[in-house]
Amino acid sequence: MSESVFKSILVVAALFFTGFFAAIVLPPLIENPDVWGAFTAGFVNPYSSGYSMDVLVCWAILAVWVVYEAKAYSVRKGWVCLLLGIVPGVAVGFALYLLLRAKQIRVVRRDG
Repeated sequence: MSESVFKSILVVAALFFTGFFAAIVLPPLIENPDVWGAFTAGFVNPYSSGYSMDVLVCWAILAVWVVYEAKAYSVRKGWVCLLLGIVPGVAVGFALYLLLRAKQIRVVRRDG
């Protein structure tokens, strides 16, 4: 897979998830702006609890990766990806981090 195809797929996936998230979550959240209630609604049964916990742990793993690479490889602005990993979601934060990282690692490779 070429780098441009890789980046295009990441952008499309992030945009798809953002649109899907907005279409599904925003209407009920506008109707009842209880953010904590919306968050905890992801834990209403064992199945949704499993998926919700998976998302939370994936965000934590992404956070560890971002912090590590900030120190080890000087990858900057990863904190923005962590914020986007909270809203709209880890899919967006992770995709953006891969794009941001690829650009910065490429620069490091040329310099090194």
